[in-house]
Amino acid sequence: MKWVHMPKYQNKKAIICDGSVRSGKTVSMIIGFVHWAMRYFDGCNFGICGKTVGSTYRNVVTPMLGMPDVTDYYELTYRRGDNLLTIKDGDKINRFYVFGGRDESSYTLIQGITLSGAIFDEVALMPRSFVEQALARMLSEPKARYWFNCNPDSPEHWFYKEWICNTSSKRALHLHFTMYDNPTLTDTEREEAQRLYSGVFYDRYVLGLWVMAEGLIYHMFRRSKHVIHADIKHPEYYDWYMSCDYGTRNPTSIGLWAVDESGKAIRVREYYYDGKAQGVSRTDEEHYAALVNLAGAVADRVRYVIVDPSAASFMECIRRHGGFRVRTADNAVVDGIRDMATLLKNGYLYFDQSCKDTIREFGLYRWDEKSPIDKPVKENDHAMDDVRYFVRTAMLKTLRALRREGEISV
Repeated sequence: MKWVHMPKYQNKKAIICDGSVRSGKTVSMIIGFVHWAMRYFDGCNFGICGKTVGSTYRNVVTPMLGMPDVTDYYELTYRRGDNLLTIKDGDKINRFYVFGGRDESSYTLIQGITLSGAIFDEVALMPRSFVEQALARMLSEPKARYWFNCNPDSPEHWFYKEWICNTSSKRALHLHFTMYDNPTLTDTEREEAQRLYSGVFYDRYVLGLWVMAEGLIYHMFRRSKHVIHADIKHPEYYDWYMSCDYGTRNPTSIGLWAVDESGKAIRVREYYYDGKAQGVSRTDEEHYAALVNLAGAVADRVRYVIVDPSAASFMECIRRHGGFRVRTADNAVVDGIRDMATLLKNGYLYFDQSCKDTIREFGLYRWDEKSPIDKPVKENDHAMDDVRYFVRTAMLKTLRALRREGEISV
């Protein structure tokens, strides 16, 4: 990161590092940011910004506290209760405050403070209002510098259009990273990381491209690979779950899942009722009776039923009967789609041949190519939502294991 101090780059107001996962961009940014702040400032405030305070602590502060390229030079103290990192170099001391830019209301969290610089980790995940409020906190400091890093997103993303396409007018230095820029990454580790992604996520996270999400979402789904005959003779060897996307006039989709000790999941059977197509809506009680029937002989083995977060009345119905525990589903759509794609590609999701509506929707579920943001078309998505709820709630252990093997975004 010696280029940070080179005279030809001293007029740069912003540094942007984008590209693939495991390319070294986050580590490079952290080291450069700290050395720049400690070389040119004393007694000043800085911002360390991420999507949430927790993710920023995990992705930036924790690695920083263990980096010899930082700790060999400075004394670091982090007060988690105050979200404050203090860095000392002899008599020189600077304060680094951690902020989370989760949503449009987050800009209020950073109002009022004066900053001499800030690093934005995964800036493409932050709302524009938060980033611009943070930049406004540095207007009174002529030597302030903005440090941005991110994995690529859609070319319609505000950060791409506002900053990466306008580096000259923004006085920004743009550095593009690939996995081959990380000297610590072996060929095997690179191949493992590449196996985690497919489709638009491969283009963005492996190739480091700002590309649109187009076409079928789960193009890696293959009947020959993912559709099986689930003949489970020993249910006691599995963990059992149910997942539900609830509708009144729209379809209700419920799946029964078996997860083996290796972390592989099978959708053993399903219930899919389309009130609009049938001309008759079903009540919560009728859907609950179908859920009980679907669970069948393994009802007492079901760990919990994962339910669409908007289905408050149906969750209350399940709780009132007392036969099953209920979990509210994680409805992070794009994160869930990425996780489903990872599990499908790596052979961790399977579907019994009787799950006809899920199999049908896999062939129809598409990206909305007219949308400026990543968003699926809201059609043929009820089983897809129910599967996604299951993945984001019950398959986290498997996903974490896969990511430990193949992907740590640095």
